[in-house]
Amino acid sequence: MTTNAPERRAGWLLAVLVLVWGASWPVIKIGVTTIPPIWFACLRYVVATAFLVAVVSRRDKLTLPSASDWKLIAVSGVLQMAAYSALTGVALTHLPPGRSAVLAFSTPLWVVPLSVWWLHEQVPWSRRLGTGAGLMGVLVTASPGLHVAPRDQLVPHALLLVAAAGWAVSIAFVRAHRFQASALALAPWQTLVAALVLLPCAIAVNGPLPTPNVRALASLAYVGPIATAFAYWAVVEAGRHVRATTVSVTLQGVPSVGLLISALVYREVVDVSLTLGIILIGAGVVLATVESPWRLRRGATARASSTAPSRIEFQSYRSR
Repeated sequence: MTTNAPERRAGWLLAVLVLVWGASWPVIKIGVTTIPPIWFACLRYVVATAFLVAVVSRRDKLTLPSASDWKLIAVSGVLQMAAYSALTGVALTHLPPGRSAVLAFSTPLWVVPLSVWWLHEQVPWSRRLGTGAGLMGVLVTASPGLHVAPRDQLVPHALLLVAAAGWAVSIAFVRAHRFQASALALAPWQTLVAALVLLPCAIAVNGPLPTPNVRALASLAYVGPIATAFAYWAVVEAGRHVRATTVSVTLQGVPSVGLLISALVYREVVDVSLTLGIILIGAGVVLATVESPWRLRRGATARASSTAPSRIEFQSYRSR
């Protein structure tokens, strides 16, 4: 066997995440066109917190996190949740959801150098090539919109890139963090922090909360429990067992799904750049997540020749 059970489970979680988050972009577009974007971001985390508290309380007792885990909660709650949702929500009020998803998921631009510098991860040639292919797909897909965008659309594009950079920092932090509690036990606290951060921002920027209509409630019903509560727990759980670069490049599949759904719902044009971008992103995901046979053979030989676990291997085992 080349992977253990937690790594296989993480792979399945990432596959489900691609589908869930890809579908969420057109749904969020509906939400932010009926409720001011920062209020929508705040409400999604209120709904997600209530859902997660119910789930955790049913499975186990809801307890306060340790001091160490509070650092993770603060980083992911502010960067990966609050800032990312607010920035992408504002951008979606000006841009179509498909191409917005492409830019917002350009995290490898930041994750690869962060992983090398911060986590000291070794990035093999296959992952470097996969990351490059994925980034090329991002650029090819987004280039027509950036080329013809008027000045008032440059800010939304910049907001999406800032959101991607913030999420990349969170991904790297999760990989380096030593968890004292499970990802599920920490999830309600993360969404609660996000909601509390967004509440004063929504009041200050968007004013009083308007009464949600049926379209807004339907959007929140999907985005809150599924695309937020489940999805953010899943991405943290997957990040515990696979490389940060693997997480970021695999999630490049999200824009492809979002683009296809958006093309059907919002009539986004599926042009040559979009088609080529999807192909490059798909190739990048495969290269970044599938180990080469040469590396597998070398790893098997090294394991067979080892008579006792090294100190590094023991520390790696404990860190999981």
